Amino acid sequence: MIIVYNLAESPKHFAALKSALSGISQKVLTQQLRELMTDGLVNREPRGAVPAPVVYSLSDYGKSVLPLVEEVRVWGRTHMERPTSDDDR
Repeated sequence: MIIVYNLAESPKHFAALKSALSGISQKVLTQQLRELMTDGLVNREPRGAVPAPVVYSLSDYGKSVLPLVEEVRVWGRTHMERPTSDDDR
């Protein structure tokens, strides 16, 4: 979800996306991007000569999930300060 959220802002090169997602390894980011591409949510576009820089962007299908991502973001922000208790579990 965080990858989709970051790509919603603008298309990004792999390095820019990795930088925006602090703590994610190159291997995990690569795996997640491949899954998102397989699911049709993310586009991968080589630009230039080999080795081509690659830009990742949301597909139209990927953009259709943005309202859900935004709702989860708002929900998370709303409940960040919520105290936890044993009664809530």
